[in-house]
Amino acid sequence: MLAGALLALALLQPRLEHAAARAAEPAAPIIAFLSDYGTLDDAVGICKGVMLSIAPHARIVDITHQVTPYSIADGARYLARAALYFPAGTIFVGVIDPGVGTTRRAIIAKSRRGQYFVVPDNGLLTPIEDRDGILAAHEITNPAWILASVSSTFHGRDIFAPAAGHLARGEDWTTAGPVLARLVRLDLAPASLQAAGISGRVVALDGPFGNLITNVSGERFRQLGYRVGESVRVRIGSLELSVPYVRTFGDVAVGKPLLYIDSSGLVSIGINQGNFARAHHVTAPAALFLPSK
Repeated sequence: MLAGALLALALLQPRLEHAAARAAEPAAPIIAFLSDYGTLDDAVGICKGVMLSIAPHARIVDITHQVTPYSIADGARYLARAALYFPAGTIFVGVIDPGVGTTRRAIIAKSRRGQYFVVPDNGLLTPIEDRDGILAAHEITNPAWILASVSSTFHGRDIFAPAAGHLARGEDWTTAGPVLARLVRLDLAPASLQAAGISGRVVALDGPFGNLITNVSGERFRQLGYRVGESVRVRIGSLELSVPYVRTFGDVAVGKPLLYIDSSGLVSIGINQGNFARAHHVTAPAALFLPSK
């Protein structure tokens, strides 16, 4: 009996040692990639190829490549939302860069959550800076961190992708270039609460569904006094309509509008199994007013 147990343990020992060795290995670095490139051509694949040529063991995660073209505000919103769900040490590459080839700076910034951001200095990090804080930022000027030949129109390939690869390879990010004292910021006016109600904005549309995403937090909306199930008289630009405040889409009939708090904690307006933006000809940005109860 004892001999059998010892034999089983001996056979199991190599597996245990292999598992322990695997557990001791450092996790492969994560590069989270976001752009407005789309996927109709080879731009995204080329950038990934550059990253993997420098850091073959990196894990590349696509956040999205369907950011509204040239929309720094949309890119900033996606980047900030995604960063909440990635661990410290993640390297984010954000390429929404209408100023490519101009004097705008290419940078690496590190947040107080320990995440890195390889982006153009055009306001993409404004929500990250406001929510998480920026420990430091460096302009990417070191020739060792970029490709030998830099085009004037494809810095995703020539600057941002190689910089991400060098970061993923474990190189000292402070050698990428000089420290920056401050970053370019977007002018993101917050929603305001007055006695009459909340003045805010429709800041984006929710992908193919046409739900309106606003800059009004659920916490602020609840200060107006509405309870779930009550109707809210909403003004969106010149459009006015009464919408029930509910928990989720299925709380109203198919084809009916609703106001709800979305997964990011923001007031949103939609149609159950329909497209609110298309039905009411709403585009972002648009003025929004939610009256006090």
